[in-house]
Amino acid sequence: MVSFFRRPQQLKESLTKTRASFLTRLTSLVAKNEVNEEFWSGLEETLIGADVGVETTVALVDKLRVSAEKEHVRETTRVEEMLKEELRTILAQTTTVQQSPISNPSASLRTSLQSPRVVLIVGVNGSGKTTSIAKLTRYYQAQDKKVILAAADTFRAAAIEQLQVWGKRVGVDVVAHQPGADPGAVAFDAWQAAHARRADYLIVDTAGRLQTKFNLMKELEKIARVLQKNDPTAPHETLLVLDAVTGQNGLQQAREFKKATPLTGLILTKLDGTAKGGIVFAIAKELQVPIQFIGTGEGIDDWAEFDARELVEGLFE
Repeated sequence: MVSFFRRPQQLKESLTKTRASFLTRLTSLVAKNEVNEEFWSGLEETLIGADVGVETTVALVDKLRVSAEKEHVRETTRVEEMLKEELRTILAQTTTVQQSPISNPSASLRTSLQSPRVVLIVGVNGSGKTTSIAKLTRYYQAQDKKVILAAADTFRAAAIEQLQVWGKRVGVDVVAHQPGADPGAVAFDAWQAAHARRADYLIVDTAGRLQTKFNLMKELEKIARVLQKNDPTAPHETLLVLDAVTGQNGLQQAREFKKATPLTGLILTKLDGTAKGGIVFAIAKELQVPIQFIGTGEGIDDWAEFDARELVEGLFE
């Protein structure tokens, strides 16, 4: 049974802009039904135009060319099928790098009966981080899980207020201190509250100041260290929120965050707002970090578990 948060149609609709651009160009290429230099050049341009990225595109097209020559492929429709399979493979490889229990309700949620599962959320301001936290909270609530939020992005007063607004909207407690407070102290108090109230999940918001990379790294390390005073295995998940609209800039952000902290998964937001959804493949190939969830719209329930096959099918249909 497909859950409320894993609707193929919802994911397909979020790819409308990307599909309109990508599929139009690809269909024009395939219609010529000639596998020649012009075709391969056009395929490269089509993939780069969808923001798959130059490096990923070149490697992908080179692999397709070798396979096509080896198998004596002459039909463009066959190359199209080969392309779909390769795109699925790129995405599937990241989902098997590590099987995360975050999107698996049947997985063990705790290291002990008393400990909440801690999910650290990282990402630059404006990426949709706070909204994603609200959507993730709703996702857990749909599984009958109790959630508490920690407003550890104390650098901006607006970030604390925004999280509190979303907390009220989804009906969960938000542990917060004053603006400028120690993020580690917020995380510590939030864990204590989650523990006392027998919460299943503690979701911790963090600051996203890439311009001070050293401070960012130290801050994330401190939050993790403080959480480990309560639970040596925390945080159990560190999810990076990326804005799909930013394209290759988003990929650069991801590189920096991966340097700053071990990532267990990605949340891709605003996929519905870009014609360059191909960034998904560049991110997956380079970072080798599983994409866990995709924001499919502005509504609180516009949220889908990531599925490689569904995403690729959504591009071609």
